[in-house]
Amino acid sequence: MTSSPARRRRVVTLLALAASLALAAPAVDARPGGGGGMGSRGSKTFSAPPSTATSPGAMGPIQRSQTSPSPGFNNPGMAAQNRGSRFGGGFLGGMLGAGLIGALLGAGLSGGLGGIGSFIGLIFQIGLIALLVMLAVRFFRRRQEGQPAMAANSAYARSGPPPQGGANPGMNPMGGGYGGGAARPQPVQVQPDDFQAFERSLNEIQAAYGREDVAALRRLATPEMVGYFEEDLRANAARGVVNRISDVKLLQGDLSEAWREGRVEFATVAMRFSLRDEVFERATNRHVENGPQEAKEFWTFVREPGGPWLLSAIQQGR
Repeated sequence: MTSSPARRRRVVTLLALAASLALAAPAVDARPGGGGGMGSRGSKTFSAPPSTATSPGAMGPIQRSQTSPSPGFNNPGMAAQNRGSRFGGGFLGGMLGAGLIGALLGAGLSGGLGGIGSFIGLIFQIGLIALLVMLAVRFFRRRQEGQPAMAANSAYARSGPPPQGGANPGMNPMGGGYGGGAARPQPVQVQPDDFQAFERSLNEIQAAYGREDVAALRRLATPEMVGYFEEDLRANAARGVVNRISDVKLLQGDLSEAWREGRVEFATVAMRFSLRDEVFERATNRHVENGPQEAKEFWTFVREPGGPWLLSAIQQGR
């Protein structure tokens, strides 16, 4: 039995709606740190940094990292990702099999659009499929490019010192992953000059991201963090927009923790800062939207002896 023209138009409209939802997904606060926790903090990657006066509440977990958690480690962010994977399998075996697959075989659309509840359910199913397809495409593209899955908001985070001797960017140059090296963390002192360097990084990273200046970002952050920034910039380009950031001003900041692992030093700083976060249409320069005008984040920096501090991770503060 052939479907009527009205029904075909309805299906086309639903598919167009699902596609628009998929394209709109990356639009949420794409600036550095705006997409959630990312990067590496050495052996402390999946441990929450201590709260501070600047950010006394719980902070968001690291959700994207080249560091692998220790076996049996219970990280809420990673657990959420695992639940998402299981949901994907259950979705395909349950709701998708009972609903949309039946529609595609000719039974679902003829009988499933009879009520408003079924109609809304079908829209929800199509939107979820479009989102799963988008995530799968982005995952395989990253695998092909040899880069991690990406996204972050401000400038006190980056995943470790630049690789040496051809080392993997996600690995400690002294050997071993950042998730847990052989060296036991030892506390270190952070000097006033270091805090000034952190504030400069906050301004310079946000400005470089707003200019889409990848070369400058490579001087200021670890290869892992630069990879996340580049992915966000490519997502903006695919949407035909540019995220311009200006007038960054540190309002309050303090040290959460600082430590050494082998020869490498880490420092995590809580920062509250204001900024102008605006999105423009790339072709016409038309103003599209404003992002948050104030942010609170934990930025982690890393350095080798005699080297500069590099952003290695960003987490959302409260």
